[in-house]
Amino acid sequence: MEINFTVYGEPKGKGRPRFMPNTGKAVTPKDTVNYESLVHMEYMSQCRNARFSDDAMLDMRIKAYYSIPKSKSKKVKALMRDGIVRPTKKPDMDNVVKVIADSLNQVAYRDDTQIVDCQCRKFYSDTPRVEVRILEIPVQIVK
Repeated sequence: MEINFTVYGEPKGKGRPRFMPNTGKAVTPKDTVNYESLVHMEYMSQCRNARFSDDAMLDMRIKAYYSIPKSKSKKVKALMRDGIVRPTKKPDMDNVVKVIADSLNQVAYRDDTQIVDCQCRKFYSDTPRVEVRILEIPVQIVK
C-alpha cells in the first residue's frame, strides 16, 4: 500500500513543549497544535479512510518546499527553483518529520514507531508545501 498527500503552506516543525511554572505540565505550542490539525485534516481529505495495519513496517518520504525569499536576486531565485540552492534554514528537517509523523498517529497508522525508514528533503518553490509519501515495506521471509 502507498499513500501520498500534500499540505500546502510554509513547512513547520514540531515546537518544543513549554512547561507551566505552577504545575510543571508540558504544553504543546499553539502553532504546533494548529499545524498538526492541518496535517490531519489534509490527510483525511485527500486519503479518506486509508490506514496501514497495526503491524506494518513503514517508509515515510517527505519533501518540504520553502518559499523563495523576495529579497534574493533573479539569478539566485532561478538557482533556488532549479534545486541547486536549497534551504539551510529552520525548521530543522527532524522537526518537520516529527510534526508530520505525530500528526498521523491513530490516523494513518497506529503509532509512528511503525516508521522504520524515513527521508526528508528540503527545497525552495514558488508554492510552499510539504509532500508526504508513506509506503508499506513488504515482509520478505528468507528460507
